[in-house]
Amino acid sequence: MNSRPGGFDELDRRIVTALTANARSSFAEIGTAVGLSATAVKRRVDRLRETGVITGFTATVQPAALGWRTEAYVEVYCEGAAPPRRLAEVVRNHPEIAAAMTVTGGADALLHVRARDVEHFEEVLERIRVEPFIRKTISYMVLSHLLPESPEAGANQAAPKEREGS
Repeated sequence: MNSRPGGFDELDRRIVTALTANARSSFAEIGTAVGLSATAVKRRVDRLRETGVITGFTATVQPAALGWRTEAYVEVYCEGAAPPRRLAEVVRNHPEIAAAMTVTGGADALLHVRARDVEHFEEVLERIRVEPFIRKTISYMVLSHLLPESPEAGANQAAPKEREGS
């Protein structure tokens, strides 16, 4: 898979930017924005998918709307050298972990955790800590998002109010 094949040009970049902003945009809408026909946009999107530049399409959901109002980042420190594959197995068992990555520095991994409330977060943290190779964790609760328009934002925003009579 090529992350940036030789044929990736300015029009491809503009198409990817449009799809990133709204993956539900029609090929005609994108074509109007970038100066191509809908058919030409479709051909380019198909090529970008085939070459692995576009890896999928997804919906972005406001976490608070699902009841996930507490958010934290957790540094994980392992006993010895824990292989990334083993860390991946552990984090897959916790649906509250929104993202996980190995990192440089003192910690071995960084987890992005979303939970209903502080008590739920504490329970998740305890489940993570029982793994025999985890030596310690350090948690950072998110108070607010400094870039509220970013995809990461949303956990501390109020859920949409239900209409009366619903």
